[in-house]
Amino acid sequence: MPSETRSADPSLRTILEQWGRIGLIGFGGPPAHINLLRELCVADRRWMSSEQFEHAVAATNMMPGPASTQLAIYCAWRLRGTAGAIVGGLCFICPGLAAIIALSALFLAGSPPDWLRAAAMGSGAAVAAVAARAGTDLATPIWTAARSSRRVRVAAYGLAGSISAATLGAWLVLVLLGCGAIELAVERGVRPAGAAALWPLGGLRIPLAASVADPGGTAALAWTALKVGGLAFGGGFVIVPLMQADAVSTYHWMTHSQFLNAVALGQITPGPVTQTVAAVGYAAGGLPDALLAAAVAFAPSFSFILAGGARFEALLANPGVRAFLAGAAPAAAGAIIGSAVPLASAISESWQYALLALAAVSLLVLRRGVLMTLLASGCAGALAGILGAPIVR
Repeated sequence: MPSETRSADPSLRTILEQWGRIGLIGFGGPPAHINLLRELCVADRRWMSSEQFEHAVAATNMMPGPASTQLAIYCAWRLRGTAGAIVGGLCFICPGLAAIIALSALFLAGSPPDWLRAAAMGSGAAVAAVAARAGTDLATPIWTAARSSRRVRVAAYGLAGSISAATLGAWLVLVLLGCGAIELAVERGVRPAGAAALWPLGGLRIPLAASVADPGGTAALAWTALKVGGLAFGGGFVIVPLMQADAVSTYHWMTHSQFLNAVALGQITPGPVTQTVAAVGYAAGGLPDALLAAAVAFAPSFSFILAGGARFEALLANPGVRAFLAGAAPAAAGAIIGSAVPLASAISESWQYALLALAAVSLLVLRRGVLMTLLASGCAGALAGILGAPIVR
């Protein structure tokens, strides 16, 4: 347990209050969460030095799973150890989780009025543009930081991730792992023929969900949530194609339209986008399955910090870890961009395509905020519904 700042450590009650506050106002995704945590822990309270915080950001971005969630857990762990990590992490996650479960009950179980259904369709129509924005935002610094000798491989990893997200669905996890393994092999001097054997597309005969004993039931939901929380490299939005394949195409827990609504809800509620998995769980089996999916998805984040928080500096310096993530990260960025294809294809009405085009201009050309773009799309959808536009029921 950390001890270097123990004399200034806050109480668990302070962690509950402050991390709960961030959980309530943390709209805007990881950049907003990181800024709020930096302001609290470094600028205002001086619980951590700027260098310590930046190291924590770097380490959590190198790990699979929701980076901003892991950063929130890690900061609380530094201050109060295991108890702080659990209290801080839960307070960061739970406000948004409660909101998305409540909204899921409204949109998936209830009978909302037509204008509200149309508002959800409007926000859902913009989700493909949000994915493209998230992917390009992640890809740009990766490409800029890559050495010229690596850029061909970086481009290849990104292309593999993009094509896989658009076409392979649940097999995307193997592509991410395979790209990381190939880069690790290249950095260690393995001949290209040996590295090629690791390419995931060659092993697709092994069923990814072979361990799921109850197709479409609790075990399937738990496996989906585990992939979301423990195997998704590159930030929260890479989970979208993983969830879509299972929730819509494989197990039919949701329709395409409902999935778009769920992703939109994950964007307009505070906290990490990973909590969207709770909406999938709610569609699969109501409140118990929503809570189960969330618990399984966030468990790896707590486990990584509690088991390895003290080794973060070593993680940053480990050449094997860095090489693996140098392959997985561009593949994840490509996967996020590629996820825009199935998300756009899930749109069912022509007026939604018009909103998607406007959202793309807002996010990719004018660089407006994601939250405001989704809210504007929702308002436009509600207006379209009031004016008689066709609505999916």
